[in-house]
Amino acid sequence: MKLIAAFLRLIRWPNLVFIVLTQCLFEWAIYGRVYPSSNLTAFSNTFIQLLIASVFIAAAGYIINDYFDQNIDQVNKPEKMVVNVIINRRWVIFWHMTLSLAGLFFTALALPINQYWHLVLGNLAAILLLWLYSTNFKKQLLIGNVLISFLTAWVILILFFAKYPLVMHEMLGLDHDKVRFFRLTILYAAFAFIISLVREVVKDMEDMEGDQKYGCRTMPIVWGIRATKVFVAVWLVVLIAALLILQFYVLGLGWWHSALYCLLFIIMPLAVIAHKLYKAHTIKEYHRLSTLIKWVMFTGILSMVFFQFYD
Repeated sequence: MKLIAAFLRLIRWPNLVFIVLTQCLFEWAIYGRVYPSSNLTAFSNTFIQLLIASVFIAAAGYIINDYFDQNIDQVNKPEKMVVNVIINRRWVIFWHMTLSLAGLFFTALALPINQYWHLVLGNLAAILLLWLYSTNFKKQLLIGNVLISFLTAWVILILFFAKYPLVMHEMLGLDHDKVRFFRLTILYAAFAFIISLVREVVKDMEDMEGDQKYGCRTMPIVWGIRATKVFVAVWLVVLIAALLILQFYVLGLGWWHSALYCLLFIIMPLAVIAHKLYKAHTIKEYHRLSTLIKWVMFTGILSMVFFQFYD
């Protein structure tokens, strides 16, 4: 039982549940609403296989990250260590390789490779980039943060590209529904990217002690805490401003419930995060901020539900 609990901790099971929720809501509430005739087949074999692929690849990424982070984790979170404490290093590598290959297998199984080769290539790139992130990019200024943020957005983008192969007649044959679906995809992918970038930088502030000891060049170490806070604050302001502007458009459509939800559960918490960021100085305070940002990610994804209630 202890081994199972350790494995679940190693693969960050709550984050995997979040990926499942994100993709299921996007498939049901966004794609299913834009194309109502697809409702009966929204959770098709293709979608389920892509979902499994996303979960396996993400789990493999978390595993390899912990594998290469052993020294840093001994400083930052020794009580949460699994690699070489509960699970042997060789088994960790075995599970990373197994889950990565399984993720590629389910990606290739989901759709015809001759038309959707870009999905297999995209998930292969995700696996390689997660490895490079763990071995190198994570220790570099901003590169690792941007990479993880993009891969977070990829969880949504892959579902869009699964609907439209990269062939010329498909790309040129734009209709109203396709444009609407594309806009909603970009909206949620951009939200996922920005909120993930903010959280990654806040986590760097939280983990600064261990990162500094082992030669990492993360933003708080290179730029200092004050400049890093300014960077995060700017992105928070951009996100809040974009969401406020969006609400004017939403109110024009008469979507009062959606606008109120966004104001109370997304915009106001973001403002609270910006306020608390200014005063934060300790590891505990940065950890609380990181948790609060994750909550906003959750409420942001849940907002997809409203598309099932409005035309």
